[in-house]
Amino acid sequence: MFGWEFQQRSPEYAWFKVEGDFGGGIGRVDGEMPEPCIAVYIGVDDIPATLKKAELLGAKVERPKKEIDGNLGFEARLRDPCGCRIGLWSKT
Repeated sequence: MFGWEFQQRSPEYAWFKVEGDFGGGIGRVDGEMPEPCIAVYIGVDDIPATLKKAELLGAKVERPKKEIDGNLGFEARLRDPCGCRIGLWSKT
């Protein structure tokens, strides 16, 4: 979806690269996450287009594009097909 290159490390964990460099890892967690937890936001150029692409790939939009108070930009939220919450952020 974001152009990241994934390498499966186990059935429950994958590394990803961003522009050819290590970007991080994503793993599945079953059950409820205890509070507090970390909210992940990904910077994108076009929130509506990214939400549309995400929906085509099976995600559900939780919050459409909304201005962040204080002129900080815009955000939106979605749940991926596994149920993970992902935030999107853009300057415009």
